[in-house]
Formats: sequence, C-alpha cells, structure tokens
Amino acid sequence: MAEAAAPVRVALRSLGRVDYAPTLEAMRAFTEARAADTPDEIWLCEHPSVYTQGLSGKAEHVLNPQGIPIVQTNRGGQVTYHGPGQVVAYPLIDLQRLSIYVKEYVFRLEQAVIKTLEKFGVTGHRVRSAPGIYVRLDDPFCHAALAPVAEGADPFRGLGKIAALGIKVTRHCTYHGVALNVAMDLRPYAGINPCGYAGLQTVDLSTIGVQASWDEVAETLGTKLATYLSP
Repeated sequence: MAEAAAPVRVALRSLGRVDYAPTLEAMRAFTEARAADTPDEIWLCEHPSVYTQGLSGKAEHVLNPQGIPIVQTNRGGQVTYHGPGQVVAYPLIDLQRLSIYVKEYVFRLEQAVIKTLEKFGVTGHRVRSAPGIYVRLDDPFCHAALAPVAEGADPFRGLGKIAALGIKVTRHCTYHGVALNVAMDLRPYAGINPCGYAGLQTVDLSTIGVQASWDEVAETLGTKLATYLSP
C-alpha cells in the first residue's frame, strides 16, 4: 500500500527591502496567473517609507504626509504606514485548498502574530471590529485578558497597535497581508489616523522594551504563518 503524500508546506520567500508599488504588482500578477495546483507562498519583506490607502480609505485620514508617498491599493481598510524596521508578510494563499473562509483566514493571520509576540514575552490582543493586534501600553508582558469595553467607551484606551492587517481575496486566493512593527521610526504615524482611528497610538517591539532583530522577528512570523496556513 502506497504511503500518503506528506502535506505540502507553504514556501517562505525573503525579499529583503523592496519598494511597495512593484511588490504589489508582483503579488497581483502571481495571483492572477496562479492555477489550482500553484503552490502557496509567503513573502517576507520591508518597505521604504510609504503610506498605503485601502479601498475604503478616506482622504481626511491623511493628516500631514510630509513628503512620504501615498499609494492607492486594492486591499481592504484605511490608511496605514510601512517603513524600515517593520516586518511585512504577504501570504499568497488558496483558501479553497485550506477549506476555510475569509473570517477564519483573518483569525489565523492574527493568531500567527500573537504567537510571534509570545516568543518575545509580549501578549498580543484582538480588539473587536478592529483588525490587527494590540498590546497594553502599561504592561505589554501582562498575560491577563482585556476587560470588556463598556458601551460608548474607547476600545483602544490603554492600548497601542503593534500589527496592522489588510487583505485582498480574489477567486478564493489572498494577497496583501500583515505588518508587524519591530524597530521603526514611529513619527510618520502622526501624519495619519492609523487604520482610520484618530488618536490611535502605534508602537513597536523596541518601544515596549523588546530588543529583537528584523531577521529574527521575520523568521518567527514566517514560520508561524506557514504553520497556520499550510494544508
């Protein structure tokens, strides 16, 4: 009796520092050209400073770009910032192959970030209806769950956003992805309402006291994503 074939893991590709616009075009081309048997990939990279605006993005959320280019994209969500010192992961995944829908896919992306932060002793949190991962500003290493938010209260009070998420799904296949802040110049976030939320504080691992290299975080995030996104 023949042995069953081993499950095929997602291929990880490290692109280094690459410009945003050509990377977006490469993702789009990969997705449009792929067939049912095209292997899934996860691209890991960082970008020079750029603001990216989602399909539903509103111009008023760009406050003062100060010369940083703004690129219109076809992902969901509002405006965000990419820059050196941030790990950006682009999973190019066939959701039919995984037998999952978009909601579960988003959950797995966030779970991969949470597990990456866990390796560095940091507890990541979800905020309802606000995709991405957040940390407690007063104690990022506290393992306690967030308290329920009273109706009308600020859901981001006491939190800083450490990872942003924005995706595109076409013909059941994904591109765009997730960005995790490692050691950045965070000042450009003051030029926007991050992800459309005025006053939302953005942090990175460095500012909360974790000294980790870009390569170390990228390797960890890539491995976690591959684990959650492999058949």
